[in-house]
Amino acid sequence: MRAYAIGDIHGQFKKLEIAHELVEQDRAQCGDNAAPLVHVGDLTDRGPDSKSVIDHLMRGIQRGENWIVLKGNHDRMFSVFLNDPYDRDPMLRSDLTWVNPRLGGQTTLASYGVVNAEERPAVQVHAEAMQKVPTSHQIWLAALPNHFVYGELLFVHAGIRPGVALGAQTEDDLCWIRKGWLEDPRDHGCLVVHGHTALDEVTYYGNRLNLDSSAGYGGPVSAVVIEGREVSLLTPEGRRPLSVQPIPE
Repeated sequence: MRAYAIGDIHGQFKKLEIAHELVEQDRAQCGDNAAPLVHVGDLTDRGPDSKSVIDHLMRGIQRGENWIVLKGNHDRMFSVFLNDPYDRDPMLRSDLTWVNPRLGGQTTLASYGVVNAEERPAVQVHAEAMQKVPTSHQIWLAALPNHFVYGELLFVHAGIRPGVALGAQTEDDLCWIRKGWLEDPRDHGCLVVHGHTALDEVTYYGNRLNLDSSAGYGGPVSAVVIEGREVSLLTPEGRRPLSVQPIPE
């Protein structure tokens, strides 16, 4: 079974367009228009144009593209803020807010025309956001799934709690987990495809595949094709097969 996947986007609309072009080039070469293209979340924050990212993905799905879009922790923080400016994601550090420049929520709001969010009272920013963030975007973000299963592939944003059945996984873990997950060497019964933990490049560990190539910090938005448990990075020159790397301790 063939599937395509795209890593963390973080408001980098132009880089997302490049990743989509690479997928379309590979589809044309192998004649496969049916394989799903899974986006593993973190559509928003840090980059300059989260609004265009969401518009683009929504339009593609509406016109019938076989695109799956998962919820990342940054997308969840955006939804939490839109629902209640005084609420906060339970997994967020107590000394940070979503609009803190370290997290980048202020750039997401700026893409909708809500500027200087980090410098203004939350209730004021929220009132303006409710006017400027389309209701369709709010509904779509809140309804994003937290995982997608395709054959022997499990797509999530952050990872899974090792040894816990999928039905017993919590969204907190699927969107946020690092400790206890990244260093786990066991076979999870499927290849887990995820993002969330920024690396210099897409890295394949055998039991999991990390697609977060640091788009939120100036890196690319990466696209891969997965056939069974063989993984190739998509480049302008074509497929670059990835070899299995040691799991970090």
